[in-house]
Amino acid sequence: MSANEFSVCQFFEDETYEYFKRFVGAKEAVDAAHFLSHNVAANIGITRRVIITDGGDYTVFEWKYGEGVTYPTPAERQAAVAP
Repeated sequence: MSANEFSVCQFFEDETYEYFKRFVGAKEAVDAAHFLSHNVAANIGITRRVIITDGGDYTVFEWKYGEGVTYPTPAERQAAVAP
C-alpha cells in the first residue's frame, strides 16, 4: 500500500472483523468509515469499532460503539485545524 492508500476495517460484537475497503483514497476511506459508524449495525452495537489505517498500517482514525471517535482525540483534531 502506498502513502495515499487507506483501508477501513470494522469489528463486530463477536470479536470478528472484516475489511470493508482496502487500498482506497482518503475521501473514500472517510466516507466508508462515516457510513459504518452511522448505520443501523453501529447504532444497535453489532459494529463495535471502525478504524482507518494508512499505507504503513498505522491507525489514523478510530470510532468505538458508545464512545464515538476516540482517535484522533478532540485535542488532536483541534490542533490539526488551528492556524
